[in-house]
Amino acid sequence: MNHPDRPAGRALSEAEAEAEAARLIAEGYSTNAPVATFYKDVAPVPAVGTAPPEPQPGRTAMSQRATDTSVLMLAGAGSVSMVSVSAGILMYLSQYADPVVCGVVLGAPTVVVLALCRLVRRAKDVVEAAPPVIHHHYKGTVIQDNSEVTTHTRGVIANTHNRFDR
Repeated sequence: MNHPDRPAGRALSEAEAEAEAARLIAEGYSTNAPVATFYKDVAPVPAVGTAPPEPQPGRTAMSQRATDTSVLMLAGAGSVSMVSVSAGILMYLSQYADPVVCGVVLGAPTVVVLALCRLVRRAKDVVEAAPPVIHHHYKGTVIQDNSEVTTHTRGVIANTHNRFDR
């Protein structure tokens, strides 16, 4: 609720704030009195407080790699359990199915999928590997030589080609 003497959105000076506070106190409580809907605490927050840490609800924070790994494990466990249940139902219903044959036929796709997932993860780790950021502080003249070595290895019989860039 705006005061009729000042435009909306303009900050009050200290004298105006005291006068407004005195006016509100003098009016007392009424049903049409303005109600505070928010309060912004402008006091600076201490860097380190004395309160102990509060346990947060839910799962703990994890790195992206840990999250990806847990999702991969859950997907693998789900696929293995589906294959196992299918094999069990098939052996029970047929009454003469060979467990080894069922294991090979129903387990092969799961093994292939898990092997491909591991191969993709290894390839991603190689691609995403970045050198660590190192900070050095020197006094005097500094000469930097940023050389880069690019390596390509291809073929069944490995042929490695190194290229040096300056």
